[in-house]
Amino acid sequence: MIIQHHNTDLATPTGLMRTTVYRPQAAGQYPSIIFYSEIFQQTAPIARSAAILASHGFVVLVPEVFHELNPIGTVLAYDDAGKDKGNADKWQKPLEHHDSDTQALIDFVQSQDYCTGTVGAMGVCIGGHLAYRAALNPHIKAAFCLYATDIHSDTLTANAGNNSFERMADIQGEIHFIWGKQDPHVPQQGRSKIYQQCVATGINYHWQEVNAQHAFMRDEGERYDAALAITMYQQAVALFNRTL
Repeated sequence: MIIQHHNTDLATPTGLMRTTVYRPQAAGQYPSIIFYSEIFQQTAPIARSAAILASHGFVVLVPEVFHELNPIGTVLAYDDAGKDKGNADKWQKPLEHHDSDTQALIDFVQSQDYCTGTVGAMGVCIGGHLAYRAALNPHIKAAFCLYATDIHSDTLTANAGNNSFERMADIQGEIHFIWGKQDPHVPQQGRSKIYQQCVATGINYHWQEVNAQHAFMRDEGERYDAALAITMYQQAVALFNRTL
């Protein structure tokens, strides 16, 4: 499908959140996917990923995940300075603020005449964690989480009893976890911890480990695996076509 995109600034309890909407040009109503970025926000690779998903017949929303902590339109570079700033933002923003961001995105989707109202979530790196976190909201029918960081380590800020790992049982939709076996950010011990929690809680999950490094979906840099990326897009589209 030929697509279009535009920006919209959504009101959240913690300030305006710039969100880019990618959607088919053809008239009609389409299911929606919230696509959560890496710590660098909406870089060129993230924009291309969103466009790929939208061209399969989805309304794809890319929010600025750290909108409270940066001027609107901030994109961090894939360098040490960008990594340090992005990680600082990640540790500073409470998970509860991400929860209210997700609700604002759901409210937006349900108010647009080009959306069916059904919503899924997808993300990479910290965005994989945020897609998982979004799945705690009962309106999220499915989540596709690529190399999600910080779930196993409980390193993000949250109120007592509200960390993501401990709340896994609250997930009502279908969730897919994809991990790189060579990813140092989520080592084998961390993956095992998450897997055992999936089994213990009885959620509807799919588990996949591939021979890849962290950020293998990012089509810039030496870790990109194009063959695996194509496979992941196909799997994500199949999941959302079935559940949304």
